[in-house]
Amino acid sequence: MDQPFRARMLPIAILLLLSSAGLAKSQGFDFYVLSLSWSPTYCATQKGPSRSPQCSGDEEFRFVVHGLWPQHERGYPEYCRSQGPQRVPRSVGKIVFDIMPSMGLIGHQWRKHGSCSGLTQRGYFDATRQAFERIRIPPKVSDGEARLTLPAAEIERSFVAANPGMSTSGIAIRCEGQRLKEIRICLTKDFRFRDCAEVDRGGCRLDRVELPPAE
Repeated sequence: MDQPFRARMLPIAILLLLSSAGLAKSQGFDFYVLSLSWSPTYCATQKGPSRSPQCSGDEEFRFVVHGLWPQHERGYPEYCRSQGPQRVPRSVGKIVFDIMPSMGLIGHQWRKHGSCSGLTQRGYFDATRQAFERIRIPPKVSDGEARLTLPAAEIERSFVAANPGMSTSGIAIRCEGQRLKEIRICLTKDFRFRDCAEVDRGGCRLDRVELPPAE
């Protein structure tokens, strides 16, 4: 092979190698983050006829699943190439409507995060339910009948007390202004509690975190 041709082929070979490495990385991850959104905070920003079904239906949601996210020790994969279709059919989405009450949310979570799990669509949402059912949500922070204000650290401790094996290094509170936005809980691939330094560092540390009531 002549030298100029070999030189032209080298960049192509490098690109193929990088592409393969990226695909391999997207199919492997270290643990899951289960994100539980406080629905009243989300719904407080949804106005008018375009409100999400999560906010405009007859049911008053409290904690709902924002997503189940494959995670690396540092960073996370997203929008991975997958054998499954990008669109989630309603027949699959409806199996988690009680904990993820929006096809828009379900479809987005599959495309951004579920595609990196190595699971089928049905398998991913079955795993999402399994992770959700692993968590005991303390009544103190899930009642939703009246406005509640607590330190972020106290919310974390209430979850830790309700879930043997969980530690404050494996849970992170996320805030939107002064309001509770979501709670992120780190789980192994077989849904055992584990610590997660990077996720924990990103948590909200406010002394006053408001939980708006369900309406």
